[in-house]
Amino acid sequence: MKTYLDNSASTRVDPAVLEEMLPYFTERYGNASSLHSFGREAREAIEKARERVARLIGAKPEEIIFTGGGTESDNLALRGAAYSRKNKARSILTSNIEHPAVLETFRDLEREGFTAIYAKVDKEGLLDAGTVAGMITQDMAVASVMLANNEIGTIQPVKEIAEECRKKDVLFHTDAVQAAGKIPIDVKILGVDMLTLASHKFHGPKGVGALFIREGVRIKPIMTGGGHERGLRSGTENVPGIVGMGKAAEIARERLDEDVERMRKFRDMLIDGLLSMEETYLNGSREKRLPNNANIRFHGIEGESLIFLLDEKGIAASTGSACSSKKLQASHVLLALGLPEWQAHGSLRLTLSRFTTKDEVAFALKEIPPAVETLRKMSPVWRKIKKGEL
Repeated sequence: MKTYLDNSASTRVDPAVLEEMLPYFTERYGNASSLHSFGREAREAIEKARERVARLIGAKPEEIIFTGGGTESDNLALRGAAYSRKNKARSILTSNIEHPAVLETFRDLEREGFTAIYAKVDKEGLLDAGTVAGMITQDMAVASVMLANNEIGTIQPVKEIAEECRKKDVLFHTDAVQAAGKIPIDVKILGVDMLTLASHKFHGPKGVGALFIREGVRIKPIMTGGGHERGLRSGTENVPGIVGMGKAAEIARERLDEDVERMRKFRDMLIDGLLSMEETYLNGSREKRLPNNANIRFHGIEGESLIFLLDEKGIAASTGSACSSKKLQASHVLLALGLPEWQAHGSLRLTLSRFTTKDEVAFALKEIPPAVETLRKMSPVWRKIKKGEL
């Protein structure tokens, strides 16, 4: 039985999304910048998709910029904001559990002379809004805090942090890549200046993303060229991908309540079932958590070894971010919770989607415990735990 439980890495394209995309690979193949009917047809499709994505997050269509994915959107937001304000503001702020697309961009900006401030999370992976507010100063160019974490699913107090940024005229960005399609998002309620989305996290195609930029906010483009997407993202638009993202956004908005209820039910089945094992713990907050995320820590094993054992059984899971999964080192997110490396290394991320079935969850609950026990029998760390040495 094939069981896919790695939906934070990527999701299956919804069949309705694929159906809407297909004509734009064949008979409707025009360049959206061309003036003839083929081009106009492509432009109309892009603008329809822009409206659909905007509705998903409560934005105006003209506030949506299409990009090549979440990483590009994060880079455009952060570099664009920092460069546009560098003459008057040289500090930047983020959290210590952000996605590499944000953290690596911050480190690069540090090398360019910006001063980066990293807010720390508590043992559940949550930021204290009051503490972060006290770190925000008027000489700050941009602050960025993810709406929901990609590894442990914690939902951050973005609205409260955005309010403090607004008071001090600091641009605020949130990476909502993991949150879209799992929790309600309204940019007006959140009060953010910029927000990142990635199509393949909510059953759209890979290689296409979007950046919300609030009306009136000015940032500097990081690519030059033909002036596409209001001059902020030059390059011929990926029309089929954008069409697919638009359809996926429409479905996500229409099905949100149904999908959330379904995923939360199965998530809790996984968490409750696995926590019945000895020396097994939940990473992150139980209450302030995405409805599709179960990140479980099994003491005495290596998470990478568990991934391979489960893969042999047909279960796809992960230890953390797919963007850094080839780096065999403890997750920076789990270390930020205060976990020692030997505990952080024993974690498993199981993430669900609207297509996950009860049978798949039951299969995972059947196969994971014996796989963990197999690894523990071979583990010197487990022997130390049983002797009370760890």
